[in-house]
Amino acid sequence: MILRPEPQLPQPRSPRLRALSLLTAFAFAMLLPVAASCQVPALPSGTTDSAPATSAPPSSSTQAPATSAPAVTSAPQSGMANAAQQQPDTDVAAPTIRAFVPEVSLIFTVTDKKGRFVTGLQQQNFGLLDDGRRPDRVIRFTQQANLPLRIGIMLDTSNSIRSRFQFEQDAASEFLLQVLRRGDSAFVTGFDTRTELAQDYTNNIDLLNQAIHKLRPGGGTAFFDALYSTCRDQMLTVRGGQEDIRKAIVLVSDGEDNYSHAYEQDAIKECQRAETIVYTISTNVSPSRDKGDEVLERISEATGGHTFFPNRIEDVAKGFQAIEEELRSQYSLRYRPAEFKQDGAFRTIRLIAMDPRYNVRAKKGYFAPRPQ
Repeated sequence: MILRPEPQLPQPRSPRLRALSLLTAFAFAMLLPVAASCQVPALPSGTTDSAPATSAPPSSSTQAPATSAPAVTSAPQSGMANAAQQQPDTDVAAPTIRAFVPEVSLIFTVTDKKGRFVTGLQQQNFGLLDDGRRPDRVIRFTQQANLPLRIGIMLDTSNSIRSRFQFEQDAASEFLLQVLRRGDSAFVTGFDTRTELAQDYTNNIDLLNQAIHKLRPGGGTAFFDALYSTCRDQMLTVRGGQEDIRKAIVLVSDGEDNYSHAYEQDAIKECQRAETIVYTISTNVSPSRDKGDEVLERISEATGGHTFFPNRIEDVAKGFQAIEEELRSQYSLRYRPAEFKQDGAFRTIRLIAMDPRYNVRAKKGYFAPRPQ
C-alpha cells in the first residue's frame, strides 16, 4: 500500500502572534497625532497647552494682552493657534511704578519794620519763586502756631564761655519749660572739641533739664563740626511726611571756631539739607560785634532763623523768649515746584510780602532729592 502524504494545511496563527499584530497597529495609529503635534511652535514659558486642538479661536475681547505673553511669529494651522494664546495659569504681578511728586514745605516768619511779628496775612499777600519760577500749585497755606516741634538745644561748652555758662544753662532750661507742648520733642547737645549728645529726643522736661546741667565747659571749639554732625544725625532723620513740622536748633555760642574739620559752608548746607531753621544767641556782650557774630548771622540768615545779641549775659534769657514767641507766630506753606528735577541740586527760594512794610524770614533754598 502506498502511503500518500497528507496535504499541508496552513497552520493557524498562535494567540501570541495575533496579539503582536494588534499591538503594532495600535502603536502606529498613536504615532500619527504625535507627529502632527510636532509641527506646533513652542509655547512661551509659563503657558499651558490645556486647550484641545479643535477648540474654536477665542474672540478678540478675551485675548491675552501683548504684555502677558509674546506673540508667536509662525502662525499654526487652524485652531492650533489657541494653544499659543492661552494665558498663564498663574498671574505674573506687573511691577508697581510710583511717580515721585515733589512737594516743598516752607515755614516762615513775617515782621514789620520794628521787628514785631505780623499775623493774619493771607496767601495772596505773598509772592513766591522756586528756582526762579512760580510754583505749579500751592497745596496748603496756613498760619501755624501749634505745629509739632522738633527742637535741638546746642550749648557751646568750650573754655571761651566758661564764665557765662551757668546763665546759658538756666536760660535753656526755662526756654524748654515754656515752649514744649504735647506732641513736641527736644534734644540737648554740648560741644567743645567734640560733640556730646547729652539727651536724645524726648518730651520729658526733667530729663532735658538734667542733661543741660550735667554739661561742663572745657577745651577748644569745633563749632562747625558740631553743627554739621547735629543736623546730619538728629535733624536729617526726622521726616514729617504730609504733616508739616518745625525743625529748629537754638545755638548758644560766641561763633568762634578753632578745631573743626568742616567749613562754615559745610555746616550751612547740612542744615539746609535737613530743612532746619537755626536760631543763634551770641554770648559776646562787648559793645562791638566780632567775626564770630558775623558767622552766627550768616548761619541764621541762610536757614531762615535769626541771631540775637544780648546786651548783658543775663539777657541770654531774652533771646530764648524771643525765639519762643517766633515759633508760635509762623506761617506754613506747602507747594509743588515747577520743572522739578531729582538731581540733588540746590534750588533757591524767594518769598516776599507784597506789602513793602513787611519783611519775610524764610530759608534761602533746599536741596532736591536724588532718585531712590
